[in-house]
Amino acid sequence: MRLHLLDLLIIAAYLLTTVFIGLWYRKKAREDKDSYLLGGKTLPWYKLGLSDASDMFDISGTMWMVSLCFVYGMKSIWIPWLWPVFNQVFLMMYLSRWLRRSNASTGAEWLATRFGTRGPGVAASHQVVIAFALLSCLGFLAYGFVGLGKFIEIFVPWTLVKDYVPFAVAPQYVPHMYGIVFTLFAMFYSIIGGMHSIVLGDLIKYAIMTVACLAIAVIAYLELQGKSLNVPAGWYNPFFGQRLDLDWSRIIGQVNQKIDSDGYSLFATFFMMMAFKGVFASLAGPAPNYDMQKILSTRSPEEASKMSGFVSIILLPIRYSLIVGLTILGLLYYDQMNLVAPNGTMDFERILPEAINRFLPVGLMGLVLTGLLGAFMGTFSGTVNAAQAYIVNDIYLKYINPHSSTGQIMSINYLVGVVVVAVGVLLGFLAKDVNSVLQWIVSALYGGYIASNVLKWHWWRFNATGFFWGMLTGIVSALVASRFFEGVEFLYFFPVLFALSMAGSVIGTYLSPPTDVEVLKAFYRNVRPWGFWGPINALVVAEDPAFQPNRNFRLNMFNVVLGIIAQLCLTILPMYLLLSQKLPMLVALAILAVVVTILKKTWWNRLSDY
Repeated sequence: MRLHLLDLLIIAAYLLTTVFIGLWYRKKAREDKDSYLLGGKTLPWYKLGLSDASDMFDISGTMWMVSLCFVYGMKSIWIPWLWPVFNQVFLMMYLSRWLRRSNASTGAEWLATRFGTRGPGVAASHQVVIAFALLSCLGFLAYGFVGLGKFIEIFVPWTLVKDYVPFAVAPQYVPHMYGIVFTLFAMFYSIIGGMHSIVLGDLIKYAIMTVACLAIAVIAYLELQGKSLNVPAGWYNPFFGQRLDLDWSRIIGQVNQKIDSDGYSLFATFFMMMAFKGVFASLAGPAPNYDMQKILSTRSPEEASKMSGFVSIILLPIRYSLIVGLTILGLLYYDQMNLVAPNGTMDFERILPEAINRFLPVGLMGLVLTGLLGAFMGTFSGTVNAAQAYIVNDIYLKYINPHSSTGQIMSINYLVGVVVVAVGVLLGFLAKDVNSVLQWIVSALYGGYIASNVLKWHWWRFNATGFFWGMLTGIVSALVASRFFEGVEFLYFFPVLFALSMAGSVIGTYLSPPTDVEVLKAFYRNVRPWGFWGPINALVVAEDPAFQPNRNFRLNMFNVVLGIIAQLCLTILPMYLLLSQKLPMLVALAILAVVVTILKKTWWNRLSDY
């Protein structure tokens, strides 16, 4: 263990600060339900944007992305489209505004603005989105929990701890024991202080992470001077052909085994399937997790769009400075790292903790570990808050005790928070590894979410019954298919899954009458979506001849394309900078400047236009 007293003091100071934040905001959080779950909708967009970016800066995802950068080089910028990362661009350009206009507290509550509160399928649609939200939240909790444990195990080997623990722990469960300890801190400040404490904790963590990421980037840049990276041909090129064509056999043979197991060799096919899925996933809007909660917490629809745009700007350059910095250290000193997991297999996700453990000086190591621990705690606390919102707002207050006092609501929030964390930890024990949980979330679970949630924005005839059957068909099909497909195989199954879910949506829609016309007119007037809304538009115009429909589809899509280009530039610029690729860096900077100039006119200046 290379941790020194100064490192431990820095980590301890941060953990105590999170406890203090929870206690400080305890009274503020107890004012009412909205104050606890949404910060009273008084927080400015840039604070919520920083908080949202911090929640996305998690240990598990960063470990995975460092391993991708190590293996695939510049081509690794495309693989996070599996999430897809560019959904933030769709939110930025128009979907965040549409969502925030509902003035709802959760995604399930939002459904009432689209389908009403009575009628066929309304209760079922409400219940299925709650089930989806809770499954996704619990999946993210398990994902973060497993990643944190693997991370801590590198720095504090169990051999140093086991003599002080009054029970034996099997080697495969050592990461889980470490995960439980830090989970308790995250649970305390998020459950006690609510959204206010989560946002402040995220701001502190982001500041620490920024310093840590830039420090690692500088160390890696200086280490690389006068040296060259031993990587295969094509590693520096972000573009690709039909096949990946990265041959590590004469450098590190095990890397070729990882490429084969990942299934990315036919990269052009993989990319097309990933982009196909990603576009529809983005059109569906945010999933009901911490991202949606931050959008609903903003002060206005315009600020919701600004917040979503701000996330990419402050997240990607800083995060990729860390990722490429650790990749450089990993490539330079690969032979000095222990990347063998406890089960004897090669685990490239260990590059991040190994590089930190071996090459960072005293004090800076403590700062980096604090930032990464804070990253876990921020993601964990935001996810717990989202799960609490669904259980308390959409189950307890809707079905069990609608007339609860503020004190009763706070008590049930605390209880629900503890139960959610306990279940998330249990699922973490059952998970095989970080990647298995990630693939289950982005493939199986989210695969069933897409069709219904695209139609809800864009087709007037789509109703609550269609939403229920589309979601149910998609999720059940995805869960069944996940028993037969793994990793990238599931991505190739996505068109079938999407077709099944779409069929369930359309058939379910025509099994019951349309949504009440007054609900549809109110939704259309308020949200102003584009799409297949002709009959409702005619009714609204008949009542209000001055009403103008949203004709911004082409402009929104034009801005989305520009936004994705800008996002890619923000991702690759720190990579080019640290790898001293001067000409490509200047080209990326020029493209980014042109795109930003255009978006100033086509997006920023028109934020209040529909």
